[in-house]
Amino acid sequence: MLLEDELKYIFEDIRQELHEGTNQKELIQIAEYYFGGNGKALRPMVTLLMGKAINYHIHRENSPRTVDAQRKIAMIAEMIHSASLIHDDVIDQSFSRRGKPSVNVLWNHKKVTQAGDYVLAIASIMLSRLKHDEVTLMLSAVLNDLVQGEFMQLGAKETENERFSHYFTKTFRKTASLIANACKGSATIAGADPQIVETAFQYGKNLGLAFQFVDDLLDFVSSSETMGKPTAADLKLGLATAPVLFACEKYPELNPMIMRRFKEPGDVEKAFELVHKSQGLEQTRFLARKHCLEAIKLANKLAESPYQKGLVDIMDLVLNRMK
Repeated sequence: MLLEDELKYIFEDIRQELHEGTNQKELIQIAEYYFGGNGKALRPMVTLLMGKAINYHIHRENSPRTVDAQRKIAMIAEMIHSASLIHDDVIDQSFSRRGKPSVNVLWNHKKVTQAGDYVLAIASIMLSRLKHDEVTLMLSAVLNDLVQGEFMQLGAKETENERFSHYFTKTFRKTASLIANACKGSATIAGADPQIVETAFQYGKNLGLAFQFVDDLLDFVSSSETMGKPTAADLKLGLATAPVLFACEKYPELNPMIMRRFKEPGDVEKAFELVHKSQGLEQTRFLARKHCLEAIKLANKLAESPYQKGLVDIMDLVLNRMK
């Protein structure tokens, strides 16, 4: 694999950073729980591929100093992502993630919340060490997006036509913003011109949206064993994702269920059944494919290289994954 060695050590290096920041054993234990290498490492993979593709596009080479800074951005992106998972698991009171008990099952909520904050604190220190104001602004904006996205998720929108735009904005903030801004940061560190920086951002945005749409789809079709987390989880949390919003067009009886966040007995089961009876899943896959194709178009603006090809090939992974 193109980045196998680099990705293999990314989690190790993150754990090293977490160890160096404190001598409190339990804090380290909780903070590094999701850095065991069981994750998909999508964010660092895309960040590194984008960085190296752009280095080649501009300079026809990868300078060690630039690659090292891009690697740090990849690590920071993964740390922000994992900190958000830790906080999500506390909010949602999850039972499992990545095929093992979720962090909040093993430790009390107060300690887990602090550990999530600690991961963000170490990521912030690493970010400031880059000494690059623009990149600091980009990755700080991600934290703002994550909090706003989580707040949006806590409230259902009243009217049906507002729901889709609410869902899109929430999906960008909670998932796509991190990937888009990590790609943008990687391009900026490489010294790319504004047009290429924007291409990197839009590529990450489209990949992030597609990734989340597939995630929302898998919540209805994958087994808990495959996913490593419970399925129909979104409905149980009261969330109406793309498959449900599309299903609404055929089955308007879903509207009151969305408004009460699937709280009445039988709501979750009925909504699950109606999604499967509608075209909701096919329409969601179509939406994901549309964003994948847009990302491929953007990747094709870069000079041909193994890394540029990697940016194209990763779309197959995003669209056809089973977990």
